[in-house]
Amino acid sequence: MTVVDTLLVPGTNPKDGGYTTNVFKEKQQQMIQVAQNLESKGFIPKELIKNEVSWFYGQVPNLGIDDYYFAMETVETISSHIMALYGAKILAFTRQEKSLSINLERETDDIGVYIHTSMPGVSQVDGPQYERRIDTNYLDVSTPSRAFRMESYRSRGTVSSSSNSQLRCYFVSLCDFVNPTPAEHQLTDIHQCADKNFLGKATAHTISAYEEVMSHVVRRTGLVIRIYDIEGGREKKLVIGYKQGSTQKFLSAMSDLYHYYDLYSSRKYVEQFSNGVTIMALYLNTLPGAKSPPIEHTIHQVMKEASLIHCLPVTPLQSFFQRSTMSVQEAIYGHVGWIFAQHFLNRLGSEYKSLDSILDRSNPVHEEVLNKMKKRLRTDTFTREYILDIIKMYPELLKLLYANFGMVHYVNQATGSPKPTLSYQRLQTQTILKDDELHEIIRKTTSNSHELMVLESFLIFNKHVLKTNFYQNTKVALAFRLDPSFLPEIEYPNKVYGMFFVVGSEFRGFHIRFRDVARGGIRIIRSRNKEAYSINLRSLFDENYALAATQQRKNKDIPEGGSKGTILLDINQQEKPKVAFEKYVDCILDLLIDGETPGIKDKLVDLYRKPEILFFGPDEGTADYMDWASNHARERGATFWKAFTTGKSQSMGGIPHDLYGMTTRSVHQYALGIYRKLGLKEDQVTKFQTGGPDGDLGSNEIKISQDNTMAIVDGSGVIYDPEGLDRNELNRLATGRMMINQFDTSKLGKNGFRVLIDEINITLPSGEIIDDGLAFHNNFHVNTLSSALIFIPCGGRPESIDLSNVSKLLDIDGNPRFKYIVEGANLFLTQEARLRLEKAGVIIFKDASANKGGVTSSSLEVLAALAFNDAEFAEHMCVKDGKVPAFYEAYVKEVQRIIEHNAEMEFECIWREHRRTNSPRSLISDDLSVAIVTLNEQLQHTSLWDNLSLRKMVLKEAFPNLLLQKLGLDVLLERVPENYVRAIFGAYLASRFVYKFGTNPSQFAFFEFMNSAYFDKMV
Repeated sequence: MTVVDTLLVPGTNPKDGGYTTNVFKEKQQQMIQVAQNLESKGFIPKELIKNEVSWFYGQVPNLGIDDYYFAMETVETISSHIMALYGAKILAFTRQEKSLSINLERETDDIGVYIHTSMPGVSQVDGPQYERRIDTNYLDVSTPSRAFRMESYRSRGTVSSSSNSQLRCYFVSLCDFVNPTPAEHQLTDIHQCADKNFLGKATAHTISAYEEVMSHVVRRTGLVIRIYDIEGGREKKLVIGYKQGSTQKFLSAMSDLYHYYDLYSSRKYVEQFSNGVTIMALYLNTLPGAKSPPIEHTIHQVMKEASLIHCLPVTPLQSFFQRSTMSVQEAIYGHVGWIFAQHFLNRLGSEYKSLDSILDRSNPVHEEVLNKMKKRLRTDTFTREYILDIIKMYPELLKLLYANFGMVHYVNQATGSPKPTLSYQRLQTQTILKDDELHEIIRKTTSNSHELMVLESFLIFNKHVLKTNFYQNTKVALAFRLDPSFLPEIEYPNKVYGMFFVVGSEFRGFHIRFRDVARGGIRIIRSRNKEAYSINLRSLFDENYALAATQQRKNKDIPEGGSKGTILLDINQQEKPKVAFEKYVDCILDLLIDGETPGIKDKLVDLYRKPEILFFGPDEGTADYMDWASNHARERGATFWKAFTTGKSQSMGGIPHDLYGMTTRSVHQYALGIYRKLGLKEDQVTKFQTGGPDGDLGSNEIKISQDNTMAIVDGSGVIYDPEGLDRNELNRLATGRMMINQFDTSKLGKNGFRVLIDEINITLPSGEIIDDGLAFHNNFHVNTLSSALIFIPCGGRPESIDLSNVSKLLDIDGNPRFKYIVEGANLFLTQEARLRLEKAGVIIFKDASANKGGVTSSSLEVLAALAFNDAEFAEHMCVKDGKVPAFYEAYVKEVQRIIEHNAEMEFECIWREHRRTNSPRSLISDDLSVAIVTLNEQLQHTSLWDNLSLRKMVLKEAFPNLLLQKLGLDVLLERVPENYVRAIFGAYLASRFVYKFGTNPSQFAFFEFMNSAYFDKMV
């Protein structure tokens, strides 16, 4: 969040603006040494040396280089810089040029010094790019343990009598903190966290002001901005605080921003603090002779747009902004539209639709052909680069499209409503066109159908944004709540209920849900290299959609529908998952929390017009962030904060899935069911597993099972032993959540081996040589060695097995290498691959059935959060100082029993329906999900709900016994929202009925079910 205040601070020294003037006491002595050094070199005539040195040191005339430079540099370096300046003068004279071009620099690991000629207010887009180098080499890599501060000054005098150019100097130095590792209670004490040089030269007022800014930054995400008047002039001091690592290239981007508004800086500072806070101070004034509004107005614009720059300091359209062809809003809007077009440009055309209607989608081969064609059309027709090239061709159209967007979503904070002439948009009147007028101009201006489709996608985006934080000062990333009706049914047959689109400097992401009340995890997607990133980028939305659809089928037993969130890290930001997650959560909260808080949250245009709550859960890469998200929702004033995330730590009332093996309990019930039906003993069953002992599902699968595991593939490599991997060693790794690269290889049999992903030229016991460990790892699940009675995927990328490689799971005679597959990892197999394997005789239980323990645990965790008030929740559900409340301990066991019971009911139903119909189990699983979800929706709005006696009878069975005993049904009904209770009612009845009677019951089956279960008891 951002705080933006305007503070008028009288009495501040107009000359130093909050910093004491740098004074180098040994300057006179150093000047003599420099003159002597220059004389010894013989480059400058002896009679001119005194004049050149005096000029450089700011005597006659006054060049005005700050004393900080002379204190930092050696005699040798200063001498070389004076010689360079002298050489520049000679070169300018011989070329008969009036202006000097001076670029002096020195870089080390700990210090950076840059001096160049600079005209006030002129962007250095074509110049030496020193600020971008400072960003890249020093500021962006700053951490609390190794941080850099910067001071920058504009010389008071010009470089020559015939030029208006001044010298701009930058001095970067490694921080020397008072306390490099402040304790928790010292995080807002500037005297503990500051650099010693800063404390020595900052005025008391500056130290106090910075400490106030720091206190806000520590507690929040995003920018904190203050503005001060400098006494005795028009100059303004802009102070901006933010967390280290929360943005990149911010110094140079802010310079681009104030240059756009005809401002220039006399000096600027970047201070780092050991608590992870960065504070930037800019001393700004209006460019002499510029025809611009009063500085108060333009400073206000800079303040308003600083958060946009903080969100996206660099985009592919940056050059348009730097050259004032576009405003920062237009450029960033164009960037967002470019990303939207990459994911949603309709590239399939009528031919694909015709082919889809001709081919039989129930035929796995036809389905795979269509899917491959869809991917090929999307990939080959419109690349990211091609889309961007088209956008860059039409900047004037982009401005019109931006105005079309802004006119809907910009709120004039003074009046509370959109206004046609918006100073925030362009500081000028913008042409506003109706949608059809704009479409006609686009159609006439573009030269071919591809260009038209790209620009039309911007219109589609504009028409389907229901609300956005684009114009809020509080944003850390850009979030858009979209109406998903633009998604083509032919590609996305399951109708999406709600959709969020998020763009940050480190990532892009989505959140999709299929019902109003829905639950699902948030997944971080990393990319090992550029090729993997390109693949992940193309498939991001489809993966999110498929995961959410699977979650919808998986959530059949609980009140919440299915949802999922994905966060794709940029290829250059792979080490910032926490930063990306925090921004993702914060910007979505911008759109969920109602109301306006002055200085904290602005109004926004809400075309959705209904309250909205999302429920987040842990998924790949985010399990450790659930506490933060819940606490952050509370700090932001969200009333739903206790239920906002699940999988929290026990101290916050969470039920960790990994600690209690919640997901594994469901998956393992399916394995046990197979053994029970076929009369197998678990300790004699051989198993192959993907997903290692470091993961939630993988570690608990090892700990809870008693089988003979032949091989495991995890993120570090492959381990294999045909005699079975040592069970004690596997348990050791699983308990410590370690990868198989920590496996004691002395415990492998003579034919066992381990191949890690970074190893090359490894010889297996069979004599086979593995050239590349990574390639071996990526394909081991289809290697002939990966053969066992049962295969349990506990991790791995979606669609690891599809029609292109499923044949590798069959031997030369067509017999499968696995007899049973229980799909723990989401979407590990495609539906087409599952059906092909089932046809070959494999017994498969798909992810939507097997992997539902975690969502059940999360749902019951949320129910407790909704049922208890804050005090009761703290007493009964929060583990403090290692003391587990009796209720919590008992509740966890009840959750585990419910998970196992639900899994057993569905297993028995699928097994029974397969024997009755001989239909593939993968299809039965889907049919069960559809039947339960459909019946659930119907039951919530029938007269059965209106029957109070029946309602209470059902809910007494549906609510967990412990909650009923502790609070009673009447209290639960009073506290839990009605729409949530309706969903509990519908889900319980629908799941019990379908599990008992199957997917095609007789006409009287439901009456029989209700009569035997409830109606007789009511009489």
